[in-house]
Amino acid sequence: MAVFELPEWTALAPALILVATALLLFVFDSINPRTSNRSLLAGTSAIGSLTALGVAVWFMLAGVGTPSVDGGRGVVELFGGQFIVDQMALFFMVVVAVVTALVAVASYDYMEDHAYQAEYYSLVMLAATGMATMAAANSLVTIFIALELASLPSYALVSILKNNRGSVEAGLKYFLIGALSSAIFVYGVSLVYGATGHLQLDAIAENLEGAGEYGGLLGLGILMMIGGFAFKTASVPFHFWAPEAYEGAPAPISAFLSSASKAAGFVIAFRVFTTAFPIEATTAVIGIDWSLAFVILAIVTMTLGNFAAATQDNVKRMLAYSSIGHAGYALIGLAGLSADGGQLVMGAAMMHLLVYGFMNTGAFLFVALAEYWGVGRTFEDYNGLATQAPVACFALGIFMFSLAGIPPLGGFFSKYFLFVGAIEAGMLVVAAALVVNSALSLYYYARLVKAVWIEDPVADRGTLSQPTGLYAAIVFAAVLTVVALPVFGPIADAALDAAAVVIG
Repeated sequence: MAVFELPEWTALAPALILVATALLLFVFDSINPRTSNRSLLAGTSAIGSLTALGVAVWFMLAGVGTPSVDGGRGVVELFGGQFIVDQMALFFMVVVAVVTALVAVASYDYMEDHAYQAEYYSLVMLAATGMATMAAANSLVTIFIALELASLPSYALVSILKNNRGSVEAGLKYFLIGALSSAIFVYGVSLVYGATGHLQLDAIAENLEGAGEYGGLLGLGILMMIGGFAFKTASVPFHFWAPEAYEGAPAPISAFLSSASKAAGFVIAFRVFTTAFPIEATTAVIGIDWSLAFVILAIVTMTLGNFAAATQDNVKRMLAYSSIGHAGYALIGLAGLSADGGQLVMGAAMMHLLVYGFMNTGAFLFVALAEYWGVGRTFEDYNGLATQAPVACFALGIFMFSLAGIPPLGGFFSKYFLFVGAIEAGMLVVAAALVVNSALSLYYYARLVKAVWIEDPVADRGTLSQPTGLYAAIVFAAVLTVVALPVFGPIADAALDAAAVVIG
């Protein structure tokens, strides 16, 4: 049966599968509240995530959301246009599903002997549902609901290690800053609604001309919404929660938030600013090109993130600040929308977020493995790990060099497309900042590789176990990072097609 012969609501099948998995886990927990059957819980989560991944890929291959022969877009609109399933929505659903599956498999070992097993996996799947729904949201109301569905479980996941003071403290800080950013975002939404009289993105764009007398109100609303997006993507100036939350959270959750959550934040930013606020029409009303704000944010975010990462001695905090730097790279996709090469720049940002999902998740899962071994958190604590865990350390090398953008790994090609897109868009300063920051990042990434491979091992370190789930997730993430090279052509085509449909 062709995909278009299915009921329209099945276009949201990837998100529906994720929420069905979460509800199934709730049923397990209701029947046996003290269940510690990690194989059942982790296996159910992983199978649900992989099923959602398979359906999203099937829809992409079937042509959902791509321009058809007669000139239509093949886009599936649901609930009066409140949700829209196109190639960009499916692309980011793939990112969320892959990261969720890796986190579920890695958590099999990491959450051993921890309480709240069923709750943990249920919250992961609910957060993933919110992130997948964010990819398809086409109204400021549905965007906010999806944003909160992703955020509220995330607060609980960060602080789920109840006996760990750092985890509880990180969860509290994350919640307080998240509540502030949500308030700012909602207030921005109310201002946009007051100026345009609409909440659906395409309706906002159609009524921008009528908002002329409320240009200042609309401009302030857009600025406040940018602040909300900056929090979700850990971009300056709402970045300061990330190091605290990532350091205190269970390492698999740090991977989840820094990869899937970041991608979900960018997909709503891409959709809102390409659909609701076309640059020419918006500039005519508010008198300011909003893409300039993203140019500044991109440069400041990538620079602050990389310089802060270079000064860290704690590996987890280093990766947290590195994540902020990569948010700056992805912001180039929004910064270049006002130029003729906007489609290429946005597509390159999408490519980078996909590859980043593999390599960054793998890097944090290696930290999860180190925490499982109890080796410590500083660079010195990692010294000589390769003598006892060569496979995991080889995978770590792949993640680090790919994050730094060393050829021929996937991270190099995504950064290369970002660089070319920035050049074609005339953003020479942004392109230069990308190159300088990538060169700086090689210092601290190579420092970790040097610690595990070259430095002398810690003398009193005992025998290291080989936990199946963590090893499987790390190796699989490394394979995906390497495989991204030969299949980068299809990845680039999918990202560019998705950007073309959205930009229109």
